[in-house]
Amino acid sequence: MNLDGLKLAEDLAVGDVVTFGTHEVTDAEILEFARSWDPQWFHLDVDAAAAGPYGGLIASGLHTMAIYHRLYVDSTHWAAIAGRGLPEVRFLRPVRPGDRLTGSVRIVELSPEPDRNRALVRTDGELRNADGKPVLTMSTDAYLHLSRAALD
Repeated sequence: MNLDGLKLAEDLAVGDVVTFGTHEVTDAEILEFARSWDPQWFHLDVDAAAAGPYGGLIASGLHTMAIYHRLYVDSTHWAAIAGRGLPEVRFLRPVRPGDRLTGSVRIVELSPEPDRNRALVRTDGELRNADGKPVLTMSTDAYLHLSRAALD
């Protein structure tokens, strides 16, 4: 297993914050995701969505979580093993075409398991739109490789 360039749990500390890059959401992306994974009318039908309660097309919450995850992976470069759970997820406002999303993740807990060469890492993260308003907050529990030494 090649972990060169990846951060292991031993490289991290509670309180560390990683800031994400940005992603601009497009109409086409919302429609494509919705067709495949969340085919509800307010994600799929531009005209119906315009007349609906959101006043226009909005991204699926699952789509928003996928954007968060992509930005997280691209920004953290952590040596992940697997996710364990999402103790809390909050969708705070709709994500619309043209929204530029960015965010951050903060380590809130590290629980090393040296006998298994892993650590359970709990994080709190968020996505914000270009106005700085949060659209998503979430807590994540994931296992990371603990150290390189145990992998040799």
